[in-house]
Amino acid sequence: QVHLVESGGGSVQAGGSLRLSCAASGAGYNTYDMAWFRRAPGKEREGVAFIDTYGKITYAESVQGRFTISKDNAVTTLYLQMNGLKPEDTAMYYCAADAGVDLWWDVQEYHYWGQGTQVNVSS
Repeated sequence: QVHLVESGGGSVQAGGSLRLSCAASGAGYNTYDMAWFRRAPGKEREGVAFIDTYGKITYAESVQGRFTISKDNAVTTLYLQMNGLKPEDTAMYYCAADAGVDLWWDVQEYHYWGQGTQVNVSS
């Protein structure tokens, strides 16, 4: 059982930066693949970034070069550094975790989800 709690959302102007955190608790945290997803108003939840237990990282094309996912196993926290934010990045951001993720962008792959943190980017 893994419990995830996101923080760090807020309101920024276009071009600004935010760092999201996802604090994980529960047994087996280090054995889970983890990802950030987001849901914009009126849209489906979409995968943003993924990191597996070996440290392999994948990004959605829309955030490549602007967002950075990282994990600090010592403090059991997942991060998402977001630079060069655009109004289209406005969404509720969620972290997710599960073991043996195959299709990282597929919400069905993840059993554990946080409650989300809101990011608003104004033009």
